[in-house]
Amino acid sequence: MSISPRTRSGALATLLLAVMLPHGEARAEEPNPQVKVTTNMGEFVIEVRQDRSPLTAANFLRYVREGFYSGTLIHRVVANFVIQGGGHDATSYALKPAHENVVNESGNGLQNKRGAVGLARGDAPHSGNAQFYVDLVDNSDLDPVPTRWGYTVFGRIVQGMEVIDRIGETPTGAAGPFKSDAPLKPVIIEKMEIVAAGATRAAPELTPVPPPRQDTILSPK
Repeated sequence: MSISPRTRSGALATLLLAVMLPHGEARAEEPNPQVKVTTNMGEFVIEVRQDRSPLTAANFLRYVREGFYSGTLIHRVVANFVIQGGGHDATSYALKPAHENVVNESGNGLQNKRGAVGLARGDAPHSGNAQFYVDLVDNSDLDPVPTRWGYTVFGRIVQGMEVIDRIGETPTGAAGPFKSDAPLKPVIIEKMEIVAAGATRAAPELTPVPPPRQDTILSPK
């Protein structure tokens, strides 16, 4: 998929902002899970905002628990914009098979500020699945407006932003199947692990959304 700050127009449907979970509504005082991401360029920690993005958070945590992200690439780096990864195998560069797509939760009130973590998708608003991105700067063009969907923010970097910045400065070009914006020296996600589970609740039912199956994001142009 490919995120584009100036996304194609499409009606912004009413989003379900409060999702009732099996044991009632999330309480503000409940802590959110944290996930440590170990790469060959260092570690960073994501706070996963299951209080604001319950479907997207449950989707991401499922991949983490399954070990899906181990040995995948940060395959896209655009300076002063985003880094993106979590979908392509680090050895073969092949796109890994993913679960069903996730309903777009971009109307949750979380913004694409520096250090925000969001779900990559294509032009179709509900086409996100495994890949994620981190905002290197404030990217308000990725937020929803009344005339179009945005990109769902489901977390934020709480440790290791210096590692994100270092990855964001890595030289890029053509590599493997990527014609541009790929790190010339591979940036590899070695593993992800939940390091602070918080008050993790039973995951809400993930509503299947049919493909398109493409997985890139964001183009700054």
